[in-house]
This record gives sequence, C-alpha cells and structure tokens, in this order.
Amino acid sequence: MNSYEVRVWNILSNRSQKKPSYSIRWFVANKPFRKTYATRALAESFRAKLIVAQREGVAFDKVCGLPEPMARALNTRSWYEHAVAYVDMKWPRASAKHRKGIAETLATVTPALLATDRGVPSHKALRAALYGWVFNKTRRDAGEPPSDLAAAVRWLKANTVDLAALADAALVRKALDTLALRMDGAAASASTIARKRAVFSGALKYAVELRLLDAHPMTLVSWTAPKTADEIDRGAVVNPDQARALLAEVGRTVPELEAFFGSMYYAALRPEEVLHLREDEYERPAQPKGWGVLHLTGSTVAVGRDWGDGDDTAEDRELKHRAKAATRDVPVPPPLVRLLDHHVKEYPPGSNGKLFVTRRGPGGRYVPTAGQPIPNNTYGKAWRDARANVLTPAQQRSPLARRPYDLRHAAVSLWLNAGVPATQVAEWAGHSVHVLMRVYAKCVYGQEEAARRRIEAALGIAENADANTTRPARSSGLKRD
Repeated sequence: MNSYEVRVWNILSNRSQKKPSYSIRWFVANKPFRKTYATRALAESFRAKLIVAQREGVAFDKVCGLPEPMARALNTRSWYEHAVAYVDMKWPRASAKHRKGIAETLATVTPALLATDRGVPSHKALRAALYGWVFNKTRRDAGEPPSDLAAAVRWLKANTVDLAALADAALVRKALDTLALRMDGAAASASTIARKRAVFSGALKYAVELRLLDAHPMTLVSWTAPKTADEIDRGAVVNPDQARALLAEVGRTVPELEAFFGSMYYAALRPEEVLHLREDEYERPAQPKGWGVLHLTGSTVAVGRDWGDGDDTAEDRELKHRAKAATRDVPVPPPLVRLLDHHVKEYPPGSNGKLFVTRRGPGGRYVPTAGQPIPNNTYGKAWRDARANVLTPAQQRSPLARRPYDLRHAAVSLWLNAGVPATQVAEWAGHSVHVLMRVYAKCVYGQEEAARRRIEAALGIAENADANTTRPARSSGLKRD
C-alpha cells in the first residue's frame, strides 16, 4: 500500500559515540521510519531524495517507507527469479500441455536476457537446464538439479538481467526477436510466435502486478508479430473418394486404426477427442443402417512425463473451449457406424472403456491393454504410410491430407458445402460460428456463383437480358424534349 502523507525531519546527529552517526527520520501515514549513515554527506543525500520525491508527489510505500521507485529497486529480482516465480504461480491451474508451453517459451527467451556472456555454458546446456529442470516445478521440487545440469543452473541463477532492465525497449525487442526464431535459427510459424509472445507478455504482466515494474514493457515497443493464417488451405481438403481410399488403405495395413481416422473424417473429431472416446459414449442407431450419436465428454492429450500431476504421459482434459463438465453431441453417419461396430467387435475397449488404446504386442500380436492411448507417432506413421500408398507423387508433394487433422477439416468443409447451417456445423465441430466461418470460408464452394445470381435477380439483369432477346425493351416512361 502507498501513501502521499509524508513528513521528513531534519538530520539528527549522534556524537556521543566514538564514531559519530547521522540519522534521518520520516513518517509515512503516521508510521515512523529511520535510517542512519556514518557521514553527514550520505545522510543529506538520502534526505534530499526523500524531499524531492515528496515535492514531486511520488507515492511512498507504507511497508518500507521509501518512495515507490526506490522501494521497487529495493525489492527487485533477477529475470531468473521472476521467471521461476511465474512458473510456480501458473503451475497449479495450468494443464500439462500449457505447462510445457510456458517452459518452452521461457527457455527460449531467457538466453536473450543474460547479463553477461562471460563463462556462459553452451546453448544446448542452457536449454537443457531451463527446459529440463528450472521451469519444471515437479522436477525442481524433487531436489537439486542433476549433475549434468547443475553447473548451468548455478550460472543462470547469477547471470540474468535484473527485472528492472526490461524497462529498456531495446532489450524487450531483442527478446521478442528471439521468440520469433526456431532453435535452428529459421523463422518460427506465426502461430508459434503468437503463442510464445502471449506467455512472455503474461510473465511481464505478472511483474507489473507485483509492482516490480511500473508499466508493461511491451507497450514501449512497436513490434508486430506475423499475422496468423487462420483459414484452412483448400488444397489440404480431401474429397469423399480420396478419404474413402485413404481409410481403406489404413484398414488394410493397420486395421485397428481405421475407425480412429474414420471418426475424424465422418464426425469431425479432433485426434485428442478420438483418443478419449469410450464405448459408453457411442450411442448405436435405433434402426439398422441408421445414424448413431457420439456423446463427447473430454479429450486425451499426450504431454510427456513430469508435466502432469500424475505419472501418466497423457492427460484427460475437458473438451476444447468448453467447461470441465460440458459435453458435445455429434451425429454418426452409417459409414462410421459400420467402422465403429466392427472396431468394438474386433478390438474390445481397454480397461478404462476407451475405444482407441495401444494394442500391439511382440511380433504384432494383439495383447491386453491397461488403456494407454495410442501414441501420436504411431497413428502419425500409419497415416503417412497410407498417404504414400494411395496418393500420386504430385499429391504427396502437395498439402493434401498431409496431417490426420486434415480429415477433420474435410468433414467440416463437406458439411458446409452440403448446406448444413453454420450454427449446426459449429455445434457439432465444437467451434463458435465466428471461428467456423473465419477458418473455413475458403473451403465453401459454390457460394460466390449463387451470390452473383441473387444480385442479378435483385438488379433485374437476368430479366432484362431475356427481354432483349424476346420482346422490345420497355419504355422508361421519360419523354425527351
């Protein structure tokens, strides 16, 4: 808390001791403070600072009694200390994936905020220490850093800039430029830059909240991040024949994954939503060859060990952009009903009820499973192999279905082009209508031509064109002089 109620007394000399001393006394909100110096010159200098701050209307801290800038300098911390404090503040409420994102960002930007390069460890050693221990609260709380990281950690603790140095716009710009690069020095993607910039901004905002900085340093820098390309590339969207061919190839080579990819194409599920899907969330059709329903309740995200709150390498989370208890219903067309029914029959769910779990054992045999989700690299390889076997060389070089996620894009595009109202598509896909139309606008075919026909009809162009060929043009009703 601060106060502007300040009274500064004259210097008090104490000559009764062998070495004289000089004390300054002042009151902040009627609370007394005192500071003693060995020489009058030092005492007068400090008192002058108090008087100047008082006259200029600077607020005084009620706890330490100093003007706010001096109090902030007294309590300053290094970037290392602040970044660790920020991680610890965010950790309890952050998902495992977000924790990794925070650690990755801070490990990227910290080498740009070093106070010196004297004795600096290699970049590889710095990153290993920062990402592998310093910014992982679980590992840090377990004890001292591993022997191979200890030297780098000790150096970092002593050699990052003070937080107050971030008031320098040039230093902030240097940090932002660092976030815009990948580890190999190439430019990072626009989405990566935006994500890392948000984390770095959050760390600086936390410093403002703690009154360690006067204002957010980024407001001093005219730095523009590359614009993110939200629209889906139309060239990545497969048509129904291509999708069926790819799914059939997966069914031939890795049959336990055909329904996995089918759920992305026919129901527009995200991969993490498919991994979370349980048998009791699949409502079968009431009639043969009818439609079923998926009652989605969450997602399963691979995060790696020591980032979550347990020992698992995956974390069950709520649906994206939804509250923890929210659900989402998605219709299941007959082709996906057949795939899911066959999958449940041939590959019983794991012990946790999930449909898509790790199954391959030694020699390719199917073995009982404890319900571990299919690793990203497993289904990623299966998709790359199917793509290589089905698509032509030219198509393989193109973005067509380059990622499994592109099946979801194909599904949403198909629904929109089929004339399903955007509000309904957004509900099934788990988007807002605004995001849906911004992302998929370029994948909707035929709307431009239909719009032209409506405008022609409104202007009477089509009617006049027909009239010109079949009957004389109507009189305008205006007479010439």
